[in-house]
Amino acid sequence: MQTNNTFTVILFTRNSRNSSQKLAIYARITVNGKRTEISLKRSISVCNWDASKGKARGISQNIRILNTYLDQVYGQILDCHKQLLEEFKIISPSAIKARYLGEDDQRKTLLELIAYHNTNMVSVLKAGTMKNYYTTEKYLNKFLAQKLKVNDIYLKQLNYRFIIDFEHFIRNYKPKKERRTLTNNGVMKHLERFKKMINLAIKLEWLVKNPFSQFQLKFDKYDRQYLSERELQLIENTNFTSERLERVKDMFIFSCYTGLSYIDVKQLTQHQIVRGIDNNYWIYTKREKTNEMVKYQYYPRL
Repeated sequence: MQTNNTFTVILFTRNSRNSSQKLAIYARITVNGKRTEISLKRSISVCNWDASKGKARGISQNIRILNTYLDQVYGQILDCHKQLLEEFKIISPSAIKARYLGEDDQRKTLLELIAYHNTNMVSVLKAGTMKNYYTTEKYLNKFLAQKLKVNDIYLKQLNYRFIIDFEHFIRNYKPKKERRTLTNNGVMKHLERFKKMINLAIKLEWLVKNPFSQFQLKFDKYDRQYLSERELQLIENTNFTSERLERVKDMFIFSCYTGLSYIDVKQLTQHQIVRGIDNNYWIYTKREKTNEMVKYQYYPRL
């Protein structure tokens, strides 16, 4: 622990810009001869300030309230200095001031984390994936407002209870529009995205303890259904009077024969279909989801 720093805090006043009869109150932090000041956003009459004690003079209710506030500020600044010492951080007037004002990494909030994540990931993740993160953000905002009755929360306040309360909230949330409540896997996907953002906070050293450490994501497993060859042929041989439905059918059958996802079919161009050395047609494309180059054998039956 660092012990060779000189450290003082004093409360003092300056002439108010708004009134010649008022004094504006400040806190001055000095470390090793360097100092910074914090405006306490309070003022007092010239005749009611005791400069030798750094307090207001008098016994009125307003004076007592002001002195209680000044004592709290003084104690909080001392506590900020103590925290930095315990964390083996560099002790400086600006570091203590930042900790007091909540502007350092230890006072980062949940919404600051979300904003940082989304700003940095918007150029990395696909638009569809980012849309899901924005939806998770909306649920977190609703949870803060409706359940906790706050606009934001410090990251260090996040704990296991916050996670399970958030899970319960989104599991039972009923949208105003006529939509079903989320399935279990839908809930787990939101928690999975939230967990990824929390992991980012830990990597950034904005958070020390992981609130997800005792929480386990539990997805329901489903057996994927698939069409038999007969069912696929029935669809292929069905003729729709609507040109739009015929196009939808063609794209669906094309996906079945090639194994391409909807988004990959949507972005497919004719030059990506080439004849291979085996004299068969092959599709060379990049998967939208993984950005990996893949090839599929193409059977031009449509």
